[in-house]
Amino acid sequence: MREWNAGTYHRISDPLYDLGLAVLARLPLNGGETVVDLGCGTGRLTKELAARLPRGRVLALDRSANMLAVAGPYLAMNAGRDISARGTWAGAHVSLVRADASALPLERSVDAIFSTATLHWVLDHPRLFGSIHAALKPGGRFVAQCGGGPNVERLRGRVTRLMQEDGFASARERFNNPWNFADAETTATRLRDAGFIEIQTSIESTPIVQRDADAFREFIRHVVCGPYLAAMSDDAQRSLFVERLTMLAAADDPPFELDYWRLNMAARRSLG
Repeated sequence: MREWNAGTYHRISDPLYDLGLAVLARLPLNGGETVVDLGCGTGRLTKELAARLPRGRVLALDRSANMLAVAGPYLAMNAGRDISARGTWAGAHVSLVRADASALPLERSVDAIFSTATLHWVLDHPRLFGSIHAALKPGGRFVAQCGGGPNVERLRGRVTRLMQEDGFASARERFNNPWNFADAETTATRLRDAGFIEIQTSIESTPIVQRDADAFREFIRHVVCGPYLAAMSDDAQRSLFVERLTMLAAADDPPFELDYWRLNMAARRSLG
């Protein structure tokens, strides 16, 4: 499993946080439910979810130990107490759990599952949706968003061409694609096959424009291009790679734009 520089991610993830707020607003809650934040990252959206559950409970799940290590102190700072393992914030019980989204340690036990900017990192979507469906109570809701369709297609095309150069040959051989950018139609079929009803899926363009070269460079290094960089042999090669991509993005109109496309999902487990 690839780990993250979670401290940097927490600091520069405003664009993903803003997208996630819009997804959270689509999740109907009465305040007393048990809800999973699937791929909670550093806990920024977990905090907002907990605020909507004054009588409920949040299970904040992530595969990354680094992300959870940042989420615990961040949520504790807002709660005024230690919730690195379990505690409360804003009246909502919050538990941090390291878990695989495709094998959730839950069965018919939660009212809703919420997720943003995470599920494109799971390659096996049929298994993923089966795991999510099994975790929900009858009638439970699934509301999520992740990368989909032509997400960062321009950047990925540039990376493909760049990695054909001799200086990146070793990285090209070691790189394994970690993403599943599914389309809306395929996703709807997979959700239906997993047993969901009332399925809604769509793809939307949500471009992210960084303010300058430094911000773009840092964002692609720590958010987008980590799998490519992990395949490289040394820091000099990584720095050259990021710099080449930044120079190309400087000539775009607008400069330093990332062509983000989001896959929106909403569905419900049947009452039966």
